[in-house]
Amino acid sequence: MAGHSQFKNIMFRKGAQDKKRSKLFARLAREITVAAKQGLPDPAMNPKLRAAIAAARKENMPKDNIDRAIKKSQGADAENYDEVRYEGRGPGGVALIVEALTDNRNRTAGEVRSIFSKHGGAMAENGSVSFMFQRVGAIQYPLEKGSNDAMLEVALEAGADDCVTSAEGHEFVCAPDDFAAVRDALEKALGPASGSRIVWKPQTMTAVDDDDTARGLMKLIDALDENDDVSDVYANFDMSEEQMARLSEG
Repeated sequence: MAGHSQFKNIMFRKGAQDKKRSKLFARLAREITVAAKQGLPDPAMNPKLRAAIAAARKENMPKDNIDRAIKKSQGADAENYDEVRYEGRGPGGVALIVEALTDNRNRTAGEVRSIFSKHGGAMAENGSVSFMFQRVGAIQYPLEKGSNDAMLEVALEAGADDCVTSAEGHEFVCAPDDFAAVRDALEKALGPASGSRIVWKPQTMTAVDDDDTARGLMKLIDALDENDDVSDVYANFDMSEEQMARLSEG
């Protein structure tokens, strides 16, 4: 189980274990293909593609795989994928946002709804929980890049709204519309980022104190994450480090 970020939510991603690596690479390749198809196949001219490639490199995806994914976007037989978002509630009333890339909206919606239902949750209309989150750009750098004060100064110069430093590293936060410009400015100042994405940051947290409820929530999130079409899962639960440790041991 992953620890929560400074936003106190978990963004679950495929590929944590080696046995999931092929699924991880397939999803990353799909994101690269979609980004290249929506814009230009040149990452220098396509910020979304640049971000998708950066995410792939962070997971040590081979360059050949990246190049094939870009090339695939230019073929006449390239699949058409839609970016879709689902919202719902999990055990304990925890709000969940699920992002997916799919070539069949009906199939994916049915599968996501079934997962929610099977694990004690319920899918809801879009807008029912997203108001509890804020859409932001998040750009990560390792701690060794500098002190908290130094990074705050860099954030100001790059046009970011803030820089939050934790044991996991420095995370620069900005508005989605500023994401590409801030990321490029940070890259000039600090070098390539260790990670960069537009994410959902929870504004309202839901405490989950009961371990049984927490276990049910984790099973729901894991099941969503296992779905081939799902890219990211965001949740607004709040747990203590001690509780997280208990759950991971149990």
